[in-house]
Formats: sequence, structure tokens, C-alpha cells
Amino acid sequence: MLDDQNAPLKLLSEVFGHADFRDGQRDIVDAVIAGENTLAIMPTGGGKSLCFQLPALCIDGVTVVISPLIALMRDQVRALNAFGVAAGSLSSGNTEEETEEVFQALDEGRLKLLYIAPERLANPGTVMLLRKVNTRLIAVDEAHCVSQWGHDFRPDYLRIGALRDDLGVPLAAFTATADAETREEIVQRLFGGVPPSTFLQGFDRPNIHLAFAPKNSPRKQLLDFVAARKGQSGIVYCSSRNKCETLATALREAGHSALHYHAGMEKDDRRLAETRFQREDGLIVVATIAFGMGVDKPDIRWVAHADLPKSMESYYQEIGRAGRDGAPADTLTLYGADDVRLRRAQIDEGLAPADRKEADHGRLNALLGLAEARRCRRRVLLRYFGDDIESCGNCDLCANPPSVFDGTEAVRKALSAVLRTGEYFGAGHLIDVLRGTMTDRIKQRGHNDLPTFGIGQEYDKSEWQGIFRQMMGYDLIRPDMERHGAFRMTQRARPILRGEESIELRKDTVVKSRGGRTRVKAMVAQEDEPLLSALKAKRRALAEDMQAPAYVVFPDATLIAMATERPKDIDGFAKLPGVGAVKLERYAAPFLEVINGATEEVHPARRKLAGRDAGELFDRLQAAQVRLAHGESGLDTFLNCSNSTLAKIAQAKPDSVDALERIGGVGPAKAARFGAAFLEEIAAE
Repeated sequence: MLDDQNAPLKLLSEVFGHADFRDGQRDIVDAVIAGENTLAIMPTGGGKSLCFQLPALCIDGVTVVISPLIALMRDQVRALNAFGVAAGSLSSGNTEEETEEVFQALDEGRLKLLYIAPERLANPGTVMLLRKVNTRLIAVDEAHCVSQWGHDFRPDYLRIGALRDDLGVPLAAFTATADAETREEIVQRLFGGVPPSTFLQGFDRPNIHLAFAPKNSPRKQLLDFVAARKGQSGIVYCSSRNKCETLATALREAGHSALHYHAGMEKDDRRLAETRFQREDGLIVVATIAFGMGVDKPDIRWVAHADLPKSMESYYQEIGRAGRDGAPADTLTLYGADDVRLRRAQIDEGLAPADRKEADHGRLNALLGLAEARRCRRRVLLRYFGDDIESCGNCDLCANPPSVFDGTEAVRKALSAVLRTGEYFGAGHLIDVLRGTMTDRIKQRGHNDLPTFGIGQEYDKSEWQGIFRQMMGYDLIRPDMERHGAFRMTQRARPILRGEESIELRKDTVVKSRGGRTRVKAMVAQEDEPLLSALKAKRRALAEDMQAPAYVVFPDATLIAMATERPKDIDGFAKLPGVGAVKLERYAAPFLEVINGATEEVHPARRKLAGRDAGELFDRLQAAQVRLAHGESGLDTFLNCSNSTLAKIAQAKPDSVDALERIGGVGPAKAARFGAAFLEEIAAE
């Protein structure tokens, strides 16, 4: 393990090209390096991966990363290799040559990070291998997969706790979505019930604009949303495979580059879709949730849900695919009564025990509460995960607050109808009772004799549907699966029924499409857009030469910084976010040429000092050397220090002629010739 406390920051700059940690990252990195068992809950795009990748470089041996999807593993390995980090994966997606290269790197002690899928832990040989290669840390990505309360449960994650015990090494677990129940189960299953050092970094993604809309000609709503973002990479999530294919066709017919993705496709077709999405700019994927966690592309500019997701956790995870580079991103979620019925049916028809189904209905109610929110959506979303803000200014409700009214009386009438009919009916029958509609079912049950019969005629059927939907969003009522979806009142509703609390409802429960296109935030100022396009073209060409995704060269955030800051030389280029030593070496020249035209070749010794004080000192030493190459008189014998020697001097900063003379490549003669001038430049530094 490295003793230097500054090593993490130094590696962050030299390897990953970042001048400083994001909020909260340093504490997590320090805990992992110190060998503490660690649980970190961080927002998607908050830099989770760096919190185990950087420690892996600071400690001896191999860090094993357990990750849920092959595509995700391969993307992270490719990105690490681009930074010059020795990483590899063992998965069914490997070619024989790739697997052989990984084993060779492990045998030679070169590999720092080894990615494996949880299913590989079922093989007894895996534990033997991990012991043999000196595994010193286990990192678990997407740790919520261990929890049956969270989404995307993966039973093989249950083997990880035993692996930790077998190897006797610390474990660091990371996730973006974990409510209190999920966190508790992670601690039990991964850490044996002993609480680890826990870091809850908040869930806010302020760069993502949140928007919901009731379905009203949903295909047109979706096409209008996408048309306003033409040429940007995006994802459309759908509830069915057939809908994925038909919407992808509709998008292509509208002039967009789009393809579909779902679990029913052939394996090779899915892999081709993943590869195209990673490498092509502006491609749209229309997908089921099968496309969820496998996406590690930082410059997805928007995510749309053609149907309501299944829970708040799923919604947060899926919109989290957008804007991982920190640049502005948009979302739109369309929802309707059919979506709610479908999600309810999926819960009721599942094989989960009754308490799990009850909890899942509560989670769906929470999502309905977000869809029907009256004020800032982000506040509703964050409060669900235990976080809080006043308002965000970056959601549709902050931009256009809906009209609200005191809905206490309407809700009390609805709750009374629920109770007086024995909590045995759904919205359709209850609305007939409230509106005084005489049906055969009402006659047979004698519900026309109830005090609630006909007391809600001030609202039509669609308005009452909206009221019931908002009541579910407030979690005042839940469908009872044992009574075939009949509404049952929750404890939260009782104070309203007793007149102890009031409640507000939205008026616009059925919203008509306003038409027109939404305005999209520009990534750069108008005058910088041509340069950004040229930089993207250069990135695409370099990526195609490597047969790699474009973001492996640089993410959008780095290109945006190039276009706005327009660095003139390697020193300015080195200060851009995401430019580490390896990428500076590989890419500075081609991108500076795009920005400034032809560029002067820079010696490798000078290039290594780019963006640092030593680089500027190098330039001054070089200028002094040129001035004194033939002595003060200009008639002496030519003397010259090599660029490598000047780089050593710039980094060592000797404080005397004797110290200068001892630096390799200097010697007495050069120290006598250049010593005074060099020391003067160093003193000025």
C-alpha cells in the first residue's frame, strides 16, 4: 500500500486527468485505501467507479470488481485501458485471445483490476484463482442487486459475502439506488450484518431536467420530444418488446437514427445494438429495461419513458443513464391509466410473498405521487430516498406550476365510498357510486341506498379517475391483491377522513397537448458550436480507428471544455477535465490542431510536464540556456543540456550550484555556464 497521503490526488490528476475530487469522493477513496469495509450510495454520474478504481492503483495486488453485465464490464475495462491502467475481465463475452491475455497479465502480476460477473462465483475454481493472484480488495458495483427489495435482484450476488470471508479482504459496495430497506439487506448479505463505513452522498442529479405528461396521443408526444433533440443520443424505455420495435420503426420513418433492443433478440443482434449505441453519435435505442445497467455511455442527452416505469427505484436508475458527463440532459415520462393497471397486474401476478407485493404496490404509489406531484418534482423524488431540497428550478413543475385546489372534501367523499362499500371495489364501481350512476351491480349490492350514493356529481368520470390516481400517489389507498385489486384505505388516510388534515389536488389531471417543440438547452454558446462539431468529428475518427466508443477518447464534457476554453498549447490542454498523462500523450496534438491549426511538435520530456508549474519553469530554463549557449560573450564553446536534463532540473528545483551539478546530465562545466541563470529562474518560481 502506498504511504504517501497525496498519492490518490496525484494519481487522480496524472492518470484520470482531474484536478480534484468531486464532493464526497475523497472520503470514500481514503476509507477504501485504509482497508475499511465500505458502502457508498452515490448518484449515477457521481463518480462511483473512480472510488474503487483509484484505490486499486494505490494498494498492492489485484482488486476484483463484481459487476452485473458483460457490456458494462467491457466498457469500463476499455476506458481504464485508455487511461493506461492495466485492467481486464473474465466473462463469456471474451474471445480466447482476450482471456489468455488476462491470465497472462495475472500470472505476471501486471493486472490491477479484474472484472467478473457474480455468476462466476458459482465455479469453485474462481475462489482458488482469486487467492492465487493476491486479491486485496473486492469491489461490488450495482450492490442493490443483492436485495430482493431493490430492483434487478441477482441471486448470485448472495455468494459475495462468502467470498469476502474466504479471501479475508475488505469489501467496498457501490450503488446509486438504495432506500432504507435495500441498504439494510445489503449490510446483512454482503457484510454479515456488521455495519460498514457508510457514505450517503445524496441522490440529486441537478443537470437532469425532469418532466411527466399524461398520455394524450402518446406517439406524437414522444416524436415531438425527440424531434426537438434531433442528432442527440437518447434512450426510449418501453414496457413491451413489440412496442420497442414499432416505436423504433416510427422514429426511423421520422428521420432519426434508431434501433430497438430487448431480451427476445438474438445474442449477436443485442451485442451489435450495444456496440452501435456506444460508438455512434446521435443514435437512439428504444428498449425494455433489459438495456438498463449495461449502458455506460456518459454523453446520453435524454431519456424518455413511453410507459410508466415499475417503481421509483427503476425510474431513478433509468433516467440516471442520461447526462453522466454533467452536461444538461432531459427526461420525459408518459403515463396513463393503462400503465397503472399493467404495473398493478405485474405485481399481483408475480410469485413474491404477500408482504413483498404490498411493498411493491407502495413503491408504485410513490411513483404515481411523483407523476401527479403539485410542486417541484425533484423534491418529491429526493424525499423518497431520504434527501431534501426546497425546489430545483429544473423540472416542468418549477417552470410551469400547475393549478391546485383544496381537494379535502372530494378525497373524504372518495374514502367514505371505499369504506361504505367494504373496501371491496376498484375505481370504476366507486365512481359509479359517487356519481349516482344506477348499474345492475349497484342495484344487486344495494349501494344505491348508501349515504355516499350520488354525492360526487360535481366531477365527471375522468375527473374522479384523476382524483383516485392522485390519492394513490399520496398513498391514501392501495389495491388489495387478495380482493382482486379493490382499494383499501391506508393509515395515512385516516386523519383526512376524520377532518384533522386537509389535502391539495391538481386541477390538470387530464392535460391536453400544448403542441410545439420544447426548447433544448444548448451544450455550448452559439459561436462555439462549429468548433464542437469539428472536435466531435475528430473524436469519431480516432475512435473508429481503435474500433472503440467515442467516449473512450474523450466524453462530451471534455470536448465542451475544449470548445469553450480553446487551449493554445499542451499546458492549457493538460488542464482540461478528463485529460490524464496517457490521453495527453495520445490526443493533445490532433485536437490542438483542430482548435488552432498546425501545432509545433513538443519533446516528450516537456509533454510530461504539461499543465504543471514545472512545465513553465522548463520553458524559462530552455530560454536561458539558448541565451547562454555560447556564454555571456557569445564567443565561448557551445554547451547545451538535453530536454530530459532540463525536465529533471525543473522538477528537482536545486537551490545551489552544487546541487545543480549533481543532477544527471549537468556536470561542472554546464553548472558553471548556466548555474546562476538557472537558479535565478528557480528562485523566481
